[in-house]
Amino acid sequence: MTTLFRGGRVFTAAGGFAEAVLVRDGVIAAVGDERDLAREAGPHETVDLKGGLLTPGFTDAHIHPVQAGLERAKCDLSEVYGLDAYQAKIADYAAKNPDKEWIDGGGWDMSAFPGGLPHRTQLDADGRPVYLIQRDHHAAWVSTRALELAGITRDTPDPADGRIERDPDGTPSGVLHEGAMDLVGLLTPRPTAADQDAALDDAQRHLFSLGITGWQDAIVGSYAGSDDQLPTYLSAARSGRLRARVVGALWWDRTRGADQIADLVERRASAEGLDRFAATSVKIMQDGITENFTAAMLEPYCLCGGTGLSYVDPGKLKEYVAELDRLGFQVHFHAIGERAVRETLDSCEGTDPANRHHIAHLQIIEPSDVPRFARLGVTANLQPLWATHHAQMDELTLPYLGEPRSSWQYPFADLLAHGTRFCAGSDWPVSDADPLQGMHVAVNRTEPGGSVHAGYPTAQTPFLPGQRLDLATALTAYTAGSAWINRSPAGVIEPGRPADLVVLDRDPFALPAGEIWTTRVALTFVDGEPVYQRAGA
Repeated sequence: MTTLFRGGRVFTAAGGFAEAVLVRDGVIAAVGDERDLAREAGPHETVDLKGGLLTPGFTDAHIHPVQAGLERAKCDLSEVYGLDAYQAKIADYAAKNPDKEWIDGGGWDMSAFPGGLPHRTQLDADGRPVYLIQRDHHAAWVSTRALELAGITRDTPDPADGRIERDPDGTPSGVLHEGAMDLVGLLTPRPTAADQDAALDDAQRHLFSLGITGWQDAIVGSYAGSDDQLPTYLSAARSGRLRARVVGALWWDRTRGADQIADLVERRASAEGLDRFAATSVKIMQDGITENFTAAMLEPYCLCGGTGLSYVDPGKLKEYVAELDRLGFQVHFHAIGERAVRETLDSCEGTDPANRHHIAHLQIIEPSDVPRFARLGVTANLQPLWATHHAQMDELTLPYLGEPRSSWQYPFADLLAHGTRFCAGSDWPVSDADPLQGMHVAVNRTEPGGSVHAGYPTAQTPFLPGQRLDLATALTAYTAGSAWINRSPAGVIEPGRPADLVVLDRDPFALPAGEIWTTRVALTFVDGEPVYQRAGA
């Protein structure tokens, strides 16, 4: 089958544009002038861009689709905000699911509570145990009954990699941070294989509607009460249900050491030969987040002291990364605090840039470490949506960072100026999966108009505006940059590439910068076949 895409503009790669694209049998055959391609096409179908923009399919370089799909099927708080709204949503879910032993789900926002901390008693109305994962997935809000079932009392010690939040008298208050989440999370009903299959299918449909045709799942393994998703991906890839191009980042168990590397090699081998899925990356979470003081800092937090947690001993981290690198694994790091960023960069000294190691989140980077990304060949994996003024930033983060650390956050422009390679992702369900919303923030450093935080008093005040990116750079990060990280043949519109394409309903390059967020996906194609069509498109 031959298809001509015409009637708008085409973003090819790195800021290049064309008039039209010709696709034959799922592969891009030609890119160029519309009249020339029409003459070359022969019998063909036409996709009218209607003045919009044709781009490569987006690749999300840091995302959790199966977890997101599971949460969408449970008590999902991600679309509402505030205690009253959360309690109403929980009560509605409880009423509709009277036979469920647990009320579980997630999506609550720390900024909705004083000091970022809800309380167990706010969940006790139903009487059933409640376990709700925080939107960032670094804490859980649990009921009194859940704590009782887990045997958690004032005498229960904090785990080495987490913290039990407590009332002044030492009684657990109902918030479990990081590794402490498992104390209750592992008691919740486990999803069946069918549940996980359905979650992946639902997530894939949603991501196609946002133009995402590939991704890197940032945790394929068991973490914070979640179940291993490797069998889910293997089943979907073998059956043909997985249409997107996916890399799974195998979870590094921080309670173990180098002994797990042989297991990782075996898990990687289980996916060899599959067309749509590879397990060639390893995810190492080096620290937590700033809001609960688990992000690893070089200097103590203001007001509360402490320097956060390094989950993997930095000396051992370098040994582990060297061995993973020798075995041809890509390493996908989580690093939020400036100490964690430095520790992960240190571990990449002497590694092979061909393995395409990347560091995600990068909230705070000490300025002297910024040039090291390009020098070491380490890619910056950006989650742009977080780089705005919103309640969590202004009320929970800035007071505890102080200066100059507050001004070191999300230094996208500085990284670019030093020649750093970018990829980008959403961390969905932590934040909205829509790449266009992320691009809006990367360009404007303000909240998108449709965000639940858009009405916050300072949401439209640019956050460190000197760190803005231009739209072409941001779009390239979500296309060619993230496809490169995944070793995907897609991500660029040029002859010989698979026709993973997205039609946008308008050309964001023709819009005022403050309106980028209004752009929507009209059509999504994988290998030249439509996998999503917006109503009326």
